[in-house]
Amino acid sequence: MTKLLVQDVSRRYGAVQALDRVSLTIEAGRVHALMGENGAGKSTLIRLLAGLEAPDKGFLSIDGARLHDTNAQMMRQAGLRFIHQELHAVQGLSVAENMHLDHPYPTRLGLVHWGKLNQNAAQALGRLGLSHLDPRAPMSALGLGDQMLVRIAATLIRSDGAAPWLYVMDEPTAALTVQETDRLFAVIDGLVAQGAGILYVSHRMPEVMQLADQVSVLRDGRHVSTRALADTDERTIIEEMTGRPVSDLFPTKQAIDPQAPHVLTVDGLKAGPVKEARFSLRAGEVLGVAGLAGSGRGGLLRALIGDTPVEAGSARLHNKELGTSAADGWANGVAYVPRERRAQGLMLRRSITENITLPHLSALSRAGAFLDRGRHRRLVDRLNKHVGIKATSMHQSCHELSGGNQQKVLFARALAGDVQLLLLDEPTRGVDVGAKADLYGLIQQMSDTGLAVIIASSDLPELLGLAHRIAIMRDSTLAEIVDADGLTEADLLARFYHVDDGKAAA
Repeated sequence: MTKLLVQDVSRRYGAVQALDRVSLTIEAGRVHALMGENGAGKSTLIRLLAGLEAPDKGFLSIDGARLHDTNAQMMRQAGLRFIHQELHAVQGLSVAENMHLDHPYPTRLGLVHWGKLNQNAAQALGRLGLSHLDPRAPMSALGLGDQMLVRIAATLIRSDGAAPWLYVMDEPTAALTVQETDRLFAVIDGLVAQGAGILYVSHRMPEVMQLADQVSVLRDGRHVSTRALADTDERTIIEEMTGRPVSDLFPTKQAIDPQAPHVLTVDGLKAGPVKEARFSLRAGEVLGVAGLAGSGRGGLLRALIGDTPVEAGSARLHNKELGTSAADGWANGVAYVPRERRAQGLMLRRSITENITLPHLSALSRAGAFLDRGRHRRLVDRLNKHVGIKATSMHQSCHELSGGNQQKVLFARALAGDVQLLLLDEPTRGVDVGAKADLYGLIQQMSDTGLAVIIASSDLPELLGLAHRIAIMRDSTLAEIVDADGLTEADLLARFYHVDDGKAAA
């Protein structure tokens, strides 16, 4: 059985010790999960495995043969392949062409042999059970999940080096739907059955508990533990990642004052993908929105922020119509944190300050034209103290921040104005457990101050831990609202499929 040994590896960047004497053994035919908070050293270790950087101390070896002066080409020839959440696919090219980006195109008489190119691609797809994907289809016609599977299948096309035996997957499901994730897991099972090893890096604990044979934990650049999955559990892994006991990941919910005023009233709303929604929300209340993928969870939030036109019904904030655009929503006291922070929420190459103040520039300007830099700076400093962004300065570019800190930038933006209703779409997606705890605390603080909050999430424990009530979406319709107290994940799933479990709706 092929083995990769990471022996006493250290790597320093200036004053930061990113890895400190880390040792791991990764074997073919097994799924080895690598866990740790942002900054734990996972990304540095992946760069060393990819040959993009060399360790300051220690070494790598495969089956006892020490690897000297590693580089990307050497690691590829050694049989390592890397699958990242950012796929960098060329959307205008076909599936087969994308699969050959790392390989010479087959030629005949000096011209591209298109038949052979498509045949190579079809054979590789077939080996992973992906024969339903057409090699000639444009990459843009595929969803993100299928595009990722195409990139994995591409590693089976060999033009040089050893056959791939180890796949390093870095947050591969961060942008995938539940169905796309299931297809990826089936492909992973197939690769392992064929003898390949998987180094699986993810913040998503349920995925790790489902897939992994072994789990290694890094903290502050050091190796904390490696255990068989059967010898550990979620609580132990979280405690090893954070270095502190897990009393309760979620803050204590405060009861809603039955006399608290209604902040939001939604009456027969039809907008965009939402066919109908009817509910009201009190000050200080946290409403969860749950349902299967495609049920309309995120669509409800986009309708409330004004991103989709209202076709029927109404949504009123303190008896005032919410408006017909996202700009109206922000101006009326509605703040929105989108599902895809990198694609929809942030200007990644701009500073933290610029991202926080983006929707609020008119309020921070004099005479509507000249930015009041003093107010600008004081606002950003106040918000940073509140949300706790870890950065070198507020002028640091957002693309340099961890996922959790990028999400805190969006939270700071949401709190910058006179917000009365906060809309959160998958608010902890792709962040580590420590950052999750910070964000949960922020949400609870907002609720305690009387802010009304709506959270759409596929993370059922998150909804049960934070929400006072949970709205169930089915077929783009708000079907029912239930009290969260006493509910279990199984109860929610039963309601997704409209299975009567005897619980009364709220």
